[in-house]
Amino acid sequence: MPTPRELLNDAKSSIREVDADQAEAELGRAIFLDVREPDEYEQGAVPGAVHLPRGNLEFQVEGKLLDKSAPVVVYCAGGVRSAFATKTMGELGYTDVVSLIGGFNVWKDKGKPWSTPRTLTPEQRNRYQRHLLLPEVGESGQQKLLDSKVLLLGAGGLGSPAALYLAAAGVGTIGIIDMDVVDASNLQRQILHNMERIGDRKVDSAKKTLTAMNPDVDVATYDVRLGADNVLDIIDGYDVIVDGTDNFPTRYLVNDASLLKRIPVVHGSIFRFEGQVTVFDPYIGPCYRCMIPEPPPAELAPSCSEAGVLGVLPGIVGSIQALEAIKMLLGLGEPLVGRLLAFDALDESFRTFKVRRDPQCPACGENAGEIVIAEYDDLCMPHATH
Repeated sequence: MPTPRELLNDAKSSIREVDADQAEAELGRAIFLDVREPDEYEQGAVPGAVHLPRGNLEFQVEGKLLDKSAPVVVYCAGGVRSAFATKTMGELGYTDVVSLIGGFNVWKDKGKPWSTPRTLTPEQRNRYQRHLLLPEVGESGQQKLLDSKVLLLGAGGLGSPAALYLAAAGVGTIGIIDMDVVDASNLQRQILHNMERIGDRKVDSAKKTLTAMNPDVDVATYDVRLGADNVLDIIDGYDVIVDGTDNFPTRYLVNDASLLKRIPVVHGSIFRFEGQVTVFDPYIGPCYRCMIPEPPPAELAPSCSEAGVLGVLPGIVGSIQALEAIKMLLGLGEPLVGRLLAFDALDESFRTFKVRRDPQCPACGENAGEIVIAEYDDLCMPHATH
């Protein structure tokens, strides 16, 4: 039976090793893979290194490092674990992997670049554990969520599920704008609120619910009417807007402001048993005016308070809006940019329709003039959020 030393020598005989100077020359070109334990990594690491403890390597490296031909420099504390890791990666099909002689200890002693990485707390690691297991999210993605800012237009039917899931996911700043109060008729679908909050301002009720769910989340409240006089200031600095309004004047106002600020809008709407979701990514996909150039007459666009809505429907649509917002924040998958997702609750069906940019769109078209932020209340009668 071979000794540990013999196993190490065998591993080193089948891999390539580089010293600190040679490894430094690879900064910016190669991927640096840190295979130390979390407590070691937290004390200092090569800037930009991918962290994957040696014990998880075999089962997680292919999810972390997708290109098996990319150059990789593997390091540990002293060069032992990295040698075994490099050998294993070669067996997994990685073709350009080297181990750092002497590991991070020598790297640091020689004055090579290093920094103290930003890491999640033990409590955060536990809270977001299921996210951390996803290679597409991982710790870097979770930290990106914690640094992100999402603005919710409305704390009603759509805003409630969207806010809950965004807060649960760890979106660090959630802004909520709503100037309404909690009414008993809201509780059939607006799950941010409860009986004890009837008569309270909706933004205050929402903040209580979200901060009780996740202390990592900073909830900014705007108990005001969104209008031409404040929309640019309110949306400024947010990464994504989740639109839960149900009136055309506000949608056109938000569309124009988001184009000016180049902030994506995750649009959702519901009516009786049907819902729709799409993403307006400024100047990449169509805008709201491309999809609906002119609003229908008010009598053809009744609000939920006039036409009714099945209580669970906004839960489905608002959850999809939260999902699309997270995809936009993390750059995951294919967001609903240029696509309209339609849901029919009665036959439980989803259909997707293509929505194209209109070259003649007065807001984002090729010959569009200067965008002027103005009130559109004369287009149709405004309503409250869903």
